[in-house]
Amino acid sequence: MEEGPLLDFIIGRYNYWLVMVLMMVGLYVVVARGNLVKKLVGLNLFQVSVFLFYISVGKITGGTAPIYVDDPGAVYSNPLPHVLILTAIVVGVATLAVGLSLVIRIQRAYGTIEEDDIQEADKGREDSPRAGGASGASPSASGGAVS
Repeated sequence: MEEGPLLDFIIGRYNYWLVMVLMMVGLYVVVARGNLVKKLVGLNLFQVSVFLFYISVGKITGGTAPIYVDDPGAVYSNPLPHVLILTAIVVGVATLAVGLSLVIRIQRAYGTIEEDDIQEADKGREDSPRAGGASGASPSASGGAVS
């Protein structure tokens, strides 16, 4: 069976297709899920797709490490994208740790990590006297005019 030019195009760029699939899955998880941990997983999938994209763009076929050799026709790979991705991975892990700690704090405060339940709980808190809602604030304290 002979492969066509379209199939060669698709198979030859499989890493870019993987980047697109991971990016769309990550974006879908962030938008469609209400669980905060699942949203963090979606953000990490999106982040990994960006890492793969930068690594794919930075790779030169046949390129060697940028170390001086006697061959004047040597092709060198640029190490900068790989170094930047290593830095981004460290920042991503730190950001994930902060996000997970915030999720733990939210779970302790609200008793849930579901976005809809948290919004419902916040609506109840806005009306409470302690939160300075409608029933707890006097008009002069909130800046309103006294009639």
